[in-house]
Amino acid sequence: MSNKYKFRSYEDLYFTTQTVVNWADVFTRNLYKNIVIDSLKFCQEKKGLEIYAWVMMTNHLHFILGTHQNPLNEILRDFKSYTSRRIKDALYNNNYESRRYWLTHMFEYEGHKNSNNEEWQFWQQDNHPIRLFNADITRQKLNYIHNNPVKAGFVEEPAHWVYSSAGDYLADRKGLLDILLLEGLYYV
Repeated sequence: MSNKYKFRSYEDLYFTTQTVVNWADVFTRNLYKNIVIDSLKFCQEKKGLEIYAWVMMTNHLHFILGTHQNPLNEILRDFKSYTSRRIKDALYNNNYESRRYWLTHMFEYEGHKNSNNEEWQFWQQDNHPIRLFNADITRQKLNYIHNNPVKAGFVEEPAHWVYSSAGDYLADRKGLLDILLLEGLYYV
């Protein structure tokens, strides 16, 4: 396993990505998006997760994160484990989910292929953390996060995407999550 993408320091900020296996578009339904939002709020309140920027796309999440409490790798492990179980329950119990059979079959299949999970796998294993060691890289990642929905063609302006911190930065509008603003980093 590569040592390139690891959490090295718990005092630094990191850009991370959490991706649904097979890039399945799960976060098109509010039920699943709300599970993620509620879990992130819990991690902020109880585990010391500090969110500086974020975006939820249909099949992945990007963050700029930090912590001064629990190690980031442990927070993200718990977040992914919890959301995986909650989404699994929601899929099995939602008779109105038109993709229920396809999604549950796919996540079960992926779980059987992975000796760490065996029964179910919702998230890809890695968080792909990148340490943000200077303002230029941090600004680049901040812009990347907020422009992700624009590039995907979902909105024309970053601040129009509700499942993002772009409104906090660009429209002076409180978003769905409490964030810590990265002062002095402006869009280029």
